[in-house]
Amino acid sequence: MDALKRLFELHFNAQFERLEPVQGELGGSGRTIVRLKGGGHTAIGIGNAVREENMAFIEFSRHFRGHGLAVPEIYAEDLDNHVYLEQDLGDTTLFGFLTQHRQGETIAPAAIEAYRQVLSELPRFQIVAGRDLDYKVCYPRESFDRQSINWDLNYFKYYFLRLAGIPFNEQLLEDDFDRLTQLLLAAPHDFFLYRDFQSRNVMLMDGKPWFLDYQGGRKGALQYDAASLLFDGKADLPPAVRNELLEHYLESLAGYIPFDRTSFLDSYYAYVYVRLMQAMGAYGFRGFYERKTHFLQSVPFALKNLRWLAENVQLPVALPALMEALDRISTSEKLMSLASTTTPLVVRVASFSYKKELPQDQSGNGGGFLFDARCLPNPGREEQFKQLTGKDQPVIEYLERLPAVHQYFANARALVDMAVANYRERGFRNLLIGFGCTGGQHRSVYLAEQTAKHLRSMGVEVNVQHIELEKMNLEQQGR
Repeated sequence: MDALKRLFELHFNAQFERLEPVQGELGGSGRTIVRLKGGGHTAIGIGNAVREENMAFIEFSRHFRGHGLAVPEIYAEDLDNHVYLEQDLGDTTLFGFLTQHRQGETIAPAAIEAYRQVLSELPRFQIVAGRDLDYKVCYPRESFDRQSINWDLNYFKYYFLRLAGIPFNEQLLEDDFDRLTQLLLAAPHDFFLYRDFQSRNVMLMDGKPWFLDYQGGRKGALQYDAASLLFDGKADLPPAVRNELLEHYLESLAGYIPFDRTSFLDSYYAYVYVRLMQAMGAYGFRGFYERKTHFLQSVPFALKNLRWLAENVQLPVALPALMEALDRISTSEKLMSLASTTTPLVVRVASFSYKKELPQDQSGNGGGFLFDARCLPNPGREEQFKQLTGKDQPVIEYLERLPAVHQYFANARALVDMAVANYRERGFRNLLIGFGCTGGQHRSVYLAEQTAKHLRSMGVEVNVQHIELEKMNLEQQGR
C-alpha cells in the first residue's frame, strides 16, 4: 500500500488522505484493488505481483484510449513495485445495475438498453482496436489457440468434473475435446478477444459503459466475448433476452465486417460451451479446491444454462462423451443441491432513529451491526434541509463535502466488507446493517443508501428499509 500512496502523491502533487477497499476476498482475482483519495483527487490503485499482466493492461488501456474507447486512463505506474494508478470509474457495475433493475425473470428496459450499449461497443474492441494492437504484450499467450483451449478444457476436467465426482471416460473425453477444439479454431480468430467480457467488468458512468479487466486479452474469435457476456453465470439472463441481445450484437457486427450468420452461430454455441466449462473450472477450483464456498453459488446457474443448451442447441459435430458428462453434471443431485446449500447472502440495510425504533433482526440469527451516526454533523439543524431526507441531492451534497462523513463511511464499510466476505465463505444467509441518527431522516438514510449501493456493486443481494421514512409516508397517506 505504501507504494500506491507514494505514487498517488507524486502524480497528483497532493497529500494522500484515505484509502478504501474496492475488491477484497469476494473476487476471483489475485490483485489488490483500492480507491485512494486526497486533495480533491481520487484514483483506483492496483497491486499485482504479475508484472507481465500489469504491462498488458497498461499497454492495452493506452491503445484503446487512442481509439476513443471508454477505458480508464492510466495515471501513473511503478512496475518495479507492481502497482499502478488508473481513473476512478465509480461503483456501478453492469451486474449491479442489472440487479437493481430486475424482478426475477423480468428485466427493466433500462438494463436491457445498458446491455445493448455494451454489445454495440464490443466490435470496436474486437475489430477496430484489434487491427493494430501489439499482441506481443499479451499474457500469458498471444492468441486463444489450441494450447489456450487445452488449458481451459483441462481446468474443467480436473477441477470440476473430478472434484464434483462426475464419472467420465478420459480417453473418449479427450477425443471429444480434440473435435471441439477443431470446431472452435475453424472460426476466424484474428480479432481481439477480451477474454473476461462479463457484467462485473463493465462500469456504468456518465450514462455510458466503461470497460475494465481486459489484461488477459489476446487474439481470438469474435464469438467468445459475446458468449461470455450473454451466458454470464449470476447475471442469469433469460433466454429471450439473451437472444434479443445476440441479435443486436450481430446487427452491430455487420456494420464492421461481412460474415455468414449460420457459420457464426455454429461456432458461437461451441464457444458458449467452452466458456461455460472454463467458468465451471473456476467455480470448482475456488469452491471445491480452495473451499471458498460462495463461488459455488454460481454452479446452479451453469446447470441451468447447460440444460437450456441441451434442449435448444445442436452442434455441427458429435461430442458424445462430453455431452454425456455435461448431462451428468446438469442432473447431478449433489450439484443441484448447491442451489439450496449456497443460497446467496441477503443483507438487510436499515436506517432508523435512536429516539424511536431500532431495526429488529428478522432472521433469528442476531448477526450484524448498528452504527451510530449521531457523531456526524446533522443536516436536520439547517433550515433548508428540514423537509428533505438523505435521499435528496442537496442533503447528499452537504454530507459529501464533510471529511468526517467520508472517514466514518470508510470505517463502517471496511467492517461491513469483512463481515460480508466471511458470511459468504461460511454460507450464512442473512446480515443486518443498521445506521441510526437522531431523527432517522438525514444521516442514517444517506449512509444506508450508500452502503446498499456499494454492496450491490459487488453483486450482493440487498434489501433496504428506512424505518422513519416509511412511517412519515404512511402518515402523509393517512391525511
